[in-house]
Amino acid sequence: MGYKFAVVGATGNVGREIMNILAERDVPAEDVTAVASSRSVGSEVSYGEDDVLKVQDLAAFDFEGTDIVLSSPGAKVSAEYAPRAVDAGAVIIDNTSHFRMDPEVPLVVPEVNPQAIAEFRNKNIIANPNCSTIQLVVALKPLHDLAGIRRVVVSTYQSVS
Repeated sequence: MGYKFAVVGATGNVGREIMNILAERDVPAEDVTAVASSRSVGSEVSYGEDDVLKVQDLAAFDFEGTDIVLSSPGAKVSAEYAPRAVDAGAVIIDNTSHFRMDPEVPLVVPEVNPQAIAEFRNKNIIANPNCSTIQLVVALKPLHDLAGIRRVVVSTYQSVS
């Protein structure tokens, strides 16, 4: 049995990469739907090497029957549409900043704290940290387990165009 996925923000850089990884890793997907803003409706996104999906409008999308929503549309959009998906019975894995500090939503990096995923049932949402934090904690976890890190000071610099 496969799962029914919706990729929200499917036309953005992260959304396109999510589509690639779903196909590349041969995730058991019965159905994958590309969802984005009205500006992208009707455009096409690749799903793997051979499949092309037409983008559907997030504002009109019915999440009923969707098992998992992989969401990366921006924090304000997640705040507005995640509750609709949850109300329809979907589990959301959210890549935006909106749910990261919510004490009822587990903040998960699978290589570091996979046990936290079990807490998703509080709201049917799983959050993940931003990209620089994920890389950092994956590297720090084994060092912490070995020697016990008490403090880390980090500066990140990201490009702006």
